[in-house]
Amino acid sequence: MRRFAPLLLLPLLMAGCSDAGGDATATATGATPGAGGASVVAPAPVDPSVAASADKALSSNTKAICAQAERTTTSFGQTFIADLQMQIDAAGQGAAAKAQAQQKIDRDVSSFSSALSGMAKLADDKALKTALTRMSKQAEAFKGDLTKINAEKMAAITSTLDKACGRD
Repeated sequence: MRRFAPLLLLPLLMAGCSDAGGDATATATGATPGAGGASVVAPAPVDPSVAASADKALSSNTKAICAQAERTTTSFGQTFIADLQMQIDAAGQGAAAKAQAQQKIDRDVSSFSSALSGMAKLADDKALKTALTRMSKQAEAFKGDLTKINAEKMAAITSTLDKACGRD
């Protein structure tokens, strides 16, 4: 539940959506979507047999997968709030800003869903696999419309993950 505590702020932030278009002082507080000054260096190729061996070792380590899932959901909760604010700010900045914000949101939701799905594929524990798969599918259903995210639904889903990880 604590991972999605920022989602409890959703109603307050959504209230700001209706005012965003009329507030000339609303400006983006974060980085501009699509802008970047840093160059990205591709990581060195990983030997597939090394990666497969690491995946096999991780698959039986429920504790490690649970820890990674917790970090991932916490990170997504923070990203979600930032994306929602970016979407609110972009609403008053024209169609191009709105489109850029939507692209970033879609990427972030897809990345979160893919990360959960990948962890589910690695997990040997059936309850953990089921919880991660459900979370992944639920997150993917949010793609395109952050207003679909319901803090209560996400809390119920993460509760299933907490139970699977022995944290209930």
